[in-house]
Amino acid sequence: MQVKVVITGSNGLLGQNLVALFSKEKENYKIFGFSRGGNRSGRTDFEYYDIDITDKKKLHQELLKIQPDFIINTAAMTNVDACENDKEGCYELNVNAVEYLATISLEINAHLIHISTDFIFDGEKGCYAEEDAPNPLSYYGETKLLSEQLIQKSTINFTILRTILVYGLVNDMSRSNIVLWVKESLEQEKEISIVDDQYRTPTYVEDLALACKLSIDKKATGIYNITSSELLSIYEIAKEIANAFQLNIKLIKPISTSALNQTAARPVKTGFDLSRTNRVLDFYPKTFKEDLQRFKLKLM
Repeated sequence: MQVKVVITGSNGLLGQNLVALFSKEKENYKIFGFSRGGNRSGRTDFEYYDIDITDKKKLHQELLKIQPDFIINTAAMTNVDACENDKEGCYELNVNAVEYLATISLEINAHLIHISTDFIFDGEKGCYAEEDAPNPLSYYGETKLLSEQLIQKSTINFTILRTILVYGLVNDMSRSNIVLWVKESLEQEKEISIVDDQYRTPTYVEDLALACKLSIDKKATGIYNITSSELLSIYEIAKEIANAFQLNIKLIKPISTSALNQTAARPVKTGFDLSRTNRVLDFYPKTFKEDLQRFKLKLM
C-alpha cells in the first residue's frame, strides 16, 4: 500500500527535490504537490495542485479529499530582510499557514514534517543542539520559532527539521542561493563583497530531502538538525565555491557585518550539533567541500 505524501511548496528548491526523490519509489509513495501557480518542476509523475496554503478553506478541502499520511511543509517566507519589511505577509505564511496545517493534520491523523532554521538562535553560542534555548534576532526567526512552538503544543505526530543556508539547483527556480549566486557572479567576473564575521554550515538540498524521507521511513518524531558537518565563515564558504568551480578567488572581498548594514539582524555563529541526527536518523552529513563536489557532478 502506497504512503500518501503531500509536499507544500512543491515548486521550490526543496519541494522539487522531494518530488524527484519520492518518485524513485513510486510503488511505495503517492505524491501530491501543493504550490501557487503552475507546476514549475517539469515533472508529470505526481499530482499537482495550484493552491495557496494561507487559504485555510481550500487547504482543508483538498487535504480532506487526499487524506495524506504525511505532510511535508517546505513553504515559507525565507528572505530575512523581506520578512522584516513585510511582517504581515511573513506571519501569514510562516505562522498562520502552519497553524492551519497542524489543525488539519490532527483532524485527518496526518504526520506533519516541518522545516525550520538556525535563525531561531541568537548566534552567541554556535553548534546548537536541538534542546538549546532559542532567542531569535529577526522577525523571520521569531515567526519560525512560533511555528515550531505551535506544532509542539499540538497533539499531532510531528517532525521538525532545522537547517541552514540550503543550496542546490532545480527547474525554473524563483530565487537563487549562496552557491549559485557566488558561482554566477564569479563566472561573470564580478567583484563580490562577502561577510567574514558570520559563521554557518551550508546544507545541500539533496541531504535535506533525504532527511525528510528518513523521517518518514524511520517514523522519527521530534526535532533534528540537518546541515553539513563543518562550520565556516561565509567568506570561507565563498572561497570554497570559487575553488570547487575553479573561479577567480581574488574577486571575493571580505566585509564586516556592521559595514553591510542589513535590514534584519543575523546571528553571528550558528552551526548544529548533529549527534541526534546521526543516532536516530542514521544520517551522517559530509563537509561543505565534499557536498560541493557532489553538486558539481550534478551540474556536469
